[in-house]
This record gives sequence, C-alpha cells and structure tokens, in this order.
Amino acid sequence: MLDLQPGQRLARGVARHLHELGFVSVEEFVPARGLRVDVMGLGPKGEVWVVECKSSRADFTSDAKWRGYLDWCDRYFWAVDPDFPTDMLPPESGLIMADAYGAEILRMPHEARLAPARRKVLVQKFATHAARRLLSLRDPGLGQI
Repeated sequence: MLDLQPGQRLARGVARHLHELGFVSVEEFVPARGLRVDVMGLGPKGEVWVVECKSSRADFTSDAKWRGYLDWCDRYFWAVDPDFPTDMLPPESGLIMADAYGAEILRMPHEARLAPARRKVLVQKFATHAARRLLSLRDPGLGQI
C-alpha cells in the first residue's frame, strides 16, 4: 500500500466499493486506441461504468481525454478524495468520494446505455483483459499484457 500513487489508492477504494455493489472491475483498461480509463466496472446486469480517479486539481485540469470515455460506458464517474474541490467537476457526471479502503457514491449520473454491438465488444475486451492480467500474475514469464 505504501508504494501506491494517490490515484492508485483512489482506484483501490473504488474497486472495493464496486465489489460491494456486485460489480467486477479492472484498472487501467483500454476501451479503444488512445484511451485508458482508471477503473472500468461491469455490473451484475451487464452495466458498464467508467470511473476516472483524480488526486488533485492539476490532475483534473490536465485530463483532456475524459469526454472520449463517455462513448464507452453506461455511466461515468469521477472519484476524488475528501480534499478535492468538487465544484470544478462537471455536474452531469457521477461523483465518488474515495480513499484506499473504500468509497461512496455521492452523485449518480444519468444513464446513457451503450449500443448492444458496442457492449458486446466491450465486455469481450474486458474479459480478455482481466484473464490476461490474472495469467500474468500467475505466470509472469509469459510476458506483458
């Protein structure tokens, strides 16, 4: 835990909370070339959530790609710590307060359902990513993900 970066601590707490909600999640997921989301969650009814973890004002203001993530999820959230200035976050997106040990959804965003074809491709990529990550942990000699 001590060597995790602030954003990684937030992602850990988010993953724990998603687990409590019946979701499975992966960190640092690439839904499409040029995009890398901090946490993607797959819910018990097939819902797809993207959570971007922001550890500071500078981290948020330097993120120019986040709108591109909206096309890859049913709901989009920001995860921040209690000291983050939440008034600078877009009000139409979700808000999660988090730390390394857990999280709480403070604002649920409007749902924008993915098209069925995109959902199918995304769920398959999610499963492949998760399986490769598990395999790399069990057999690091097989190479990078």
